[in-house]
Amino acid sequence: MMLSACALLWAVSDGSAQVAQSVPPVARISGDTFTNPLLENGPDPWVIWWKGFYYYSDTSGQNLTLRKTADITDLRNAEKKAVWVPEPGQPWSNDLWAPELHRWDNKWYIYFAADAGDNASHRIYVVENDNDDPIEGTWTFKGKISDSSDKWAIDPSMFELNGEHYLLWSGWKGDSDGEQDLFIAHMSDPWTIDSSRTLISQPTYPWEEHGDLPGRHVDVNEGPEFISHGKKMFIVFSASGCWTDFYTLGLLEANLDADPLDAKSWTKISHPFLSTDPSSDAFGPGHNGFFKSPNGQEDWIIYHANPEPGDGCNNFRSPRIQRFTFNPDGTPNFGRPVPLGQPLEKPAR
Repeated sequence: MMLSACALLWAVSDGSAQVAQSVPPVARISGDTFTNPLLENGPDPWVIWWKGFYYYSDTSGQNLTLRKTADITDLRNAEKKAVWVPEPGQPWSNDLWAPELHRWDNKWYIYFAADAGDNASHRIYVVENDNDDPIEGTWTFKGKISDSSDKWAIDPSMFELNGEHYLLWSGWKGDSDGEQDLFIAHMSDPWTIDSSRTLISQPTYPWEEHGDLPGRHVDVNEGPEFISHGKKMFIVFSASGCWTDFYTLGLLEANLDADPLDAKSWTKISHPFLSTDPSSDAFGPGHNGFFKSPNGQEDWIIYHANPEPGDGCNNFRSPRIQRFTFNPDGTPNFGRPVPLGQPLEKPAR
């Protein structure tokens, strides 16, 4: 996940010119198996399935790029297209982070964070496309999405529940850096929030509070993603600074019939759910998404991780996928990061 303090690191490199000190092996495909990572780099990965194809996006910093493939494990050979490039000199022209492609009624929307050239101006924006294939057609800028407080915001993710739409994001309570929290609000249409924001999580456990930087410290909750199972709903989020090897996945849970806008509906689990594993060459795993196998029967998680310790929030982060299940109590079981190069069965067709 890109986050506020990451602006210091991202400013050093736009991601395109940086050469990783140790480039992980690209996914190899043989018959019905594949290996991670799917690409040499790709922070903040996102995947959605639509009419026989997967559409993938990640943080480029400069534009909104989509990849289209029938086989998510063959992502490096996917059709690739920069579908929207911001005009210069606008509040949304720089540092485009964590784009997510979503379907709302019969149109496509990409939600993303961007700024005017300084991190403090980061806000959430959205573009729209009415073509059935999101890699085709024209993407139209619809504007900024904000609640009435209009505070710093990144990592937007939209979800639908019982016919209602909600936006999740990571933001500041006030106007200064130092802590990133998770917020939720109701949406009346794809570009409008019509409720107050609700604070649903802030860093409270030690595993959420690793965030030392030269001269300051930042506690982080970011990258919120919604998933439901049985009678429960969950928000999986990334905790601690992405510039540390302590970057990890945490979990909020609520009853499926609870009001998602009520902070009291959500309970944070006291332990992380996917963490650094040196034996798997997975350092700082986080900023995940979820998708189903083509046959709709398997649950898969996509996330990024660094191949070596100390790689931080730079362009060393590579997208990885693995199948997951659910525990008897209904919570997701992501296991440990699968080692790089270990053959895995492809998502079932």
